[in-house]
Amino acid sequence: MADAGKQTMADANAKAGSQAARPLSPHLQIYKPEVNMVMSILHRITGSALYLGTLLLVWVLTAAATGPEYFAYVTGLLGTWPGLIVLFGYTWALLHHLVGGLRHFIWDSGHGFDLKTIDVLSWGTLAVSTLLTLAIWGYVLLSAGGADL
Repeated sequence: MADAGKQTMADANAKAGSQAARPLSPHLQIYKPEVNMVMSILHRITGSALYLGTLLLVWVLTAAATGPEYFAYVTGLLGTWPGLIVLFGYTWALLHHLVGGLRHFIWDSGHGFDLKTIDVLSWGTLAVSTLLTLAIWGYVLLSAGGADL
């Protein structure tokens, strides 16, 4: 045995009706959040959010196929401030997931595994997705499409 009161994995023997002593899995309390860890989590979250955004897209397309009155109703809802915030979030989720996918594509090709490049790609994913989102929404709001806002 290692210490007087402690038992190692090698020393743990399960007896009939008892649980074997097993180590706890490391969790967020143990690991310091690194940027690549946060981007990995955000990649999964944005991937899930895209399912909900796709339902919005289906709703708009269904409204367009239903008729002009219902289409005006749906686009009117999405044109409110809460609707625009949802659409802005959907745009960012889509672009963040896209850029994160490109980052993973680079890794899948066997490149970019040194720690500095991992951090640059992770921060770059956040920066590029945010800048592209702001560029798209800036264009929409400053063009004729955003004149009603």
